[in-house]
Amino acid sequence: MTEHSPAAALTRAEHAAGMAAYQREGLRLEQEIGNRGPLRFAADGRLHPDILAAYWRHGFYVFESVIDAAEIDELRRDIDTMLDCAPVDRDAKIDAKGRPAHGLDYARNPYTFVKPLTDPWGGTDLLNGRHPSPMSQPEPDAGAPEDVVFLIYGMCQAMPAGLRLYGHPRLLAVAATINGEDFVPYNDAIFVKQPGLGGSVAWHQDGVTHWDSPDWDDGIHGFNFQVQLYPTTPGNGLWIVPDTHKAGRIDIKRRIADNAGSEQLPGAIPLICQAGDVTLVNRQMLHGSFANTSPDPRVSITFGFHRRSSVLGAKAALGVVNEGVVYDEQRIHDRAAVIAVAIDARRQTHPEEKSFLYQPFVGQEDDFRFNKQTFETVIRNYNVKDLAI
Repeated sequence: MTEHSPAAALTRAEHAAGMAAYQREGLRLEQEIGNRGPLRFAADGRLHPDILAAYWRHGFYVFESVIDAAEIDELRRDIDTMLDCAPVDRDAKIDAKGRPAHGLDYARNPYTFVKPLTDPWGGTDLLNGRHPSPMSQPEPDAGAPEDVVFLIYGMCQAMPAGLRLYGHPRLLAVAATINGEDFVPYNDAIFVKQPGLGGSVAWHQDGVTHWDSPDWDDGIHGFNFQVQLYPTTPGNGLWIVPDTHKAGRIDIKRRIADNAGSEQLPGAIPLICQAGDVTLVNRQMLHGSFANTSPDPRVSITFGFHRRSSVLGAKAALGVVNEGVVYDEQRIHDRAAVIAVAIDARRQTHPEEKSFLYQPFVGQEDDFRFNKQTFETVIRNYNVKDLAI
């Protein structure tokens, strides 16, 4: 991964101060739109129609207090373990305590590093070039480390609580409402934005493959959940430009050029959350995040879902293993099996919950119980089979 050079040297404090007025305006717009509240369902078990209409209108929703405090604590402990066992830098084989780093035996490296406060993708051709304009890259404070963890992959393999979260019945019911009962998974990634160190994500739209499809509509590229383990703020959180999921492929470079070259795009809002809130964001939404020059940490567990019809027969994209492979029924089944195993993993620790009934695996539940065998055959290195479009 190659990071570009910053266009202008700002200190961390100068960057934070320069964001203040923009953040106030974003908060005003966010409060004006709303699109937040408890996760509610209709009598038929589908997402409440008022919430569904609000999601399709603006392309996002913030579900408040979905994940309880006990589960948040479990997820935080697993994240802390992942960070404690991470390589000391991007090229290291040992962690900060001199032990063999976690994930050395994984088919896909579970850690991505960046230099503090940098933008790893903006202005590059990485990830299909979908981040065309770089963000500002302020200088971190003296004594900052050379590298910081930016992304963690493979939560279903590396984090027991992460696998259980993947089988959360209420979140899977949202996926079934939006993408159909035969919905399929996308991928998962955990964003780690340490205070005063976390990198940025340049403005982009997630989808890359279906913009010119004759079947294009405002949901063809699916959506992402983000489960927030700590409060998110205008300084550390995700920013979106509401309604842009309906705009087709956006000329992001032109939009920034028309804004006098500033990445502080007008009309954008921050997604403000408490720990345990879950955001739902359409993958066609124009969105990004700024360097975390704030004093607040952010850890966002991100995982998405697609319509089966969007994935079947599509070519892999976004740098997944074997990019260019065509997704057939077997590939979809193998990756979707993670959902079936996750549902059972959650059932074993949350017997008081009604488990989600995942239609593609109805009648196969006994074959996909969570145990040592399915961990090896379904969960281990599952993310080399991600379904990215």
